[in-house]
Amino acid sequence: MRLAFLFPIFISCTSIGWAQAPAASLQTQPVSATTGGIEKRAERLHVEDSGAKIDELRIGGETKTIDVTPKGGMPAYQIQPTTGERSWKILGF
Repeated sequence: MRLAFLFPIFISCTSIGWAQAPAASLQTQPVSATTGGIEKRAERLHVEDSGAKIDELRIGGETKTIDVTPKGGMPAYQIQPTTGERSWKILGF
């Protein structure tokens, strides 16, 4: 008896769900500082101690470049923020 009472309610609820149009999918693209739209805040951080100078560029809170200049005649290098790899410029063109 209860099943006969609940079955029409279940059918009406599912038919309402099928009658609705599917939601439109939103496709968002990240906004960079160089494209149109809202500009993100750029921050330049400079840290210096007895061993090296470190310059960091952040755009929208995300680190883009890290430049390290060691003291004592060692060559400067860059650190990739995503992988942590170091890279040196051989020739400064």
